[in-house]
Amino acid sequence: MNDDTFKYVLILIFSVFISSVSQIILKKSSGEEHKSLIKEYLNVKVILGYGLLVLSTILTVIALKGISYKSEPIIESIGYVFIMILSRVFLKEKITVRKVIGNVLILIGILVFNI
Repeated sequence: MNDDTFKYVLILIFSVFISSVSQIILKKSSGEEHKSLIKEYLNVKVILGYGLLVLSTILTVIALKGISYKSEPIIESIGYVFIMILSRVFLKEKITVRKVIGNVLILIGILVFNI
């Protein structure tokens, strides 16, 4: 892997992380009570969450300029791990053996499919 490819891989990993953070923010917002339907969809957390998703999309497009399309799902699968960890930290969800096994199976499946 040359330096340019490595740079694009890092951009994609960062993009996946931003997308994972966005999903956590949106989930936190969905659990809150809002005074009106407008405030339910137009509040800081929702706007930030969707803004981060847009940023993640832009970063993914940039990253795909420098890596093969076959490599992208492998790198994107790290999002499952990010979500599991971020859910533990910010949502106080338990990391169970079942979740770990599920994540490992997903990662193995993606690796096997792309070999």
